[in-house]
Amino acid sequence: MPKHDKSVSPDGVSRGTPPEPQAPVFADTPIAAAAERASQILTPGGAGTLPRPPAPRIMTVANQKGGVGKTTSAVNLAAGLALHGLGVLVIDLDPQGNASTALGIDHRKPGIASVYEMLLDDVSLRDAIQRSPSNDNLYCVPSTLDLAGAEIELVSVVARESRLRNSLDLDVLTEFGIDYVLIDCPPSLGLLTVNAMVAAREVLIPIQCEYYALEGVGQLLRNIELVQAHLNRDLHVSTILLTMYDGRTKLADQVAAEVRSHFGGKVLQTIIPRSVKVSEAPGFGMTIVEYDPGSRGAMSYLDAARELALQGVKEKAQ
Repeated sequence: MPKHDKSVSPDGVSRGTPPEPQAPVFADTPIAAAAERASQILTPGGAGTLPRPPAPRIMTVANQKGGVGKTTSAVNLAAGLALHGLGVLVIDLDPQGNASTALGIDHRKPGIASVYEMLLDDVSLRDAIQRSPSNDNLYCVPSTLDLAGAEIELVSVVARESRLRNSLDLDVLTEFGIDYVLIDCPPSLGLLTVNAMVAAREVLIPIQCEYYALEGVGQLLRNIELVQAHLNRDLHVSTILLTMYDGRTKLADQVAAEVRSHFGGKVLQTIIPRSVKVSEAPGFGMTIVEYDPGSRGAMSYLDAARELALQGVKEKAQ
């Protein structure tokens, strides 16, 4: 007797071979896991919310040593805070304008109002501030090449060290809903960096997990002490962020341990890994949170932003 063909129904019509039951698909691969994280982050409210500070926190992101991830950290922390519903303003005080580029601001456009004109009192903060296309909560005061000559032009100006502080109109910050102001400094200890320190209450220092990590930080701390003594008593180092961590090397762990032993609780627990994606993002006019939201770099900066916000609330409570 022929075997019963399950593909033929009782009425003699072929229905085809029934499909095999499919196992549920889980994010069990790195790519799938990254896609799942990205989907969650980009969903409105998916990143969650963070407490707003009682007053705008003005922070200078500074390190005289170049290549430590200073601008990268400034724009990605800003993007992370903005994604959590906080209003953030990045002031690009570096003549190279890399922060402006990463935030999608065309700072090479002729006639653009920039931080240069703001320092010289030619425009107000309200005129210079621009919204980043990546997030409605993210703003930028862009930099132009004109800023390269600002240090020379400011030498003869009255109260040259306080130009930036005097231009930060708190009413405008309130109007735009700004909770955090992150000032991205050039890799030097010149007049622009001094202006940033006089304008801020906090200093955030990115330190790379590489050889000579603490080189130059001592001089930076001495300059901060000078600013404290003569220009801004409220200034203090509140945050240290470890960047460019490579878990494959013992050196990275040794540097991280050395920095933690020196600065203690000021060092964020979150460490930013070395990542090609993080380096690529500015070339597309994006932060890493927008360019590759599911990557390790994006998740690390989101964690650092969350820790930074909660750190401020904890300090206020104490």
